[in-house]
Amino acid sequence: KWQRKLQYLLIDEYQDTNACQYKLVKMLTGVRGQFTAVGDDDQAIYGWRGADVENLRQLTEDFSKLKVIKLEQNYRSTVRILRGANAVISNNPKLFDKKLWSDLGTGDLIQVSAAMSEEAEAESVIMKLQAHKFEHRTKFLDYAILYRGNHQARIFEQQLRNHKIPYTVSGGQSFFDKAEIKDLISYLRLIANEDDDPAFIRAATTPKKGIGNTTLERLGEFASAHKISLFAAAFEGDFQSEIGNKQLDDLLNFCQYINKLQDRAVRDAAGEVLNDLLTTIQYEAFLYDSEEPRAAESKWNNVMDFIGWLSKKGEASTEFGNENDGKNLLELTQMVSLMSMLEGREDGEPDAVKLSTLHAAKGLEFGHVFLIGCEEGILPHRESIDLGAADPTKIEEERRLMYVGITRAQKSLNISWCKK
Repeated sequence: KWQRKLQYLLIDEYQDTNACQYKLVKMLTGVRGQFTAVGDDDQAIYGWRGADVENLRQLTEDFSKLKVIKLEQNYRSTVRILRGANAVISNNPKLFDKKLWSDLGTGDLIQVSAAMSEEAEAESVIMKLQAHKFEHRTKFLDYAILYRGNHQARIFEQQLRNHKIPYTVSGGQSFFDKAEIKDLISYLRLIANEDDDPAFIRAATTPKKGIGNTTLERLGEFASAHKISLFAAAFEGDFQSEIGNKQLDDLLNFCQYINKLQDRAVRDAAGEVLNDLLTTIQYEAFLYDSEEPRAAESKWNNVMDFIGWLSKKGEASTEFGNENDGKNLLELTQMVSLMSMLEGREDGEPDAVKLSTLHAAKGLEFGHVFLIGCEEGILPHRESIDLGAADPTKIEEERRLMYVGITRAQKSLNISWCKK
């Protein structure tokens, strides 16, 4: 039935198919075998999740009438970038031989630079990016910083935030998307605007403060009936008479505490207010109660990073290159809201540097690419080296990952690695 229904099949990203998908293709195409498979054996980077590049070779055996059309002209990158990509991938055994070429000119030299440490690497990449942007009058969205693993992003996020450079993270979580940071931001949002209902719900229930679902439901019903915010509803006499004393006490304690923070937010040092907030809500204990010790520790470190960053922004100083005019907590909150709002802008691409893993960058292209952490043990990944002796396909997949990274770049490519 399905063979009759589907006359032609087009299979994209064919190199990422697995064994059962290949069986499905064979069954659907039947005797006629009318299909087109588009794929690139040099971009097979999903072996770890079952994709089998063998499927490409299998095609040539299972379908004798197969016609191979090579797409060797590249419309994206300059000649030098392609030469680099070809040189890396030529070390892999070939299924279909191909040489990418381009008529977009020779282009800039590929830059390869070493740094003493990952901090130095992040600093140097951000400096180069800013200088390049200034010199070439480009936009932030023309730049991408690509890496092998999500954990490499954090130090770059810190540097970008310090230099007030907008960025988005794909293939991983942005700093502002982490649950623990969102928890804190919900308090900040409520301090800035007590009528922010989503922030109210999150702050009132994280960590738990005796404000249960029933109380919140009753509060919600009352608020929507009277067209007021949850915060305002808590202070209404009619609502207060509806719920038990214990529930009301817990609710009012929370709201009055937010009022107290609002007073302090415009008066006291941001760092001080934030640290008092964490102590009062016992956030560290809450994390250790609800998470495994290692996860809790990592989340608490993120919270400390966030608080440290805000505290620093709150201090008046004219340190070299970083002028802080001592913003109060309210102003800092507005700045954070703006940053997290810009990140979530769905309408078109925001003008921001893209941070991405190599896997998540597949299929994308950027004017200028910084490929970071290109050292033995990271890219190529340690496991591929350890297992490489027994199973050469592991190191071949890392080479393909490098090939994908290089070919994301249109005009310029910077490769960096750390000595330590």
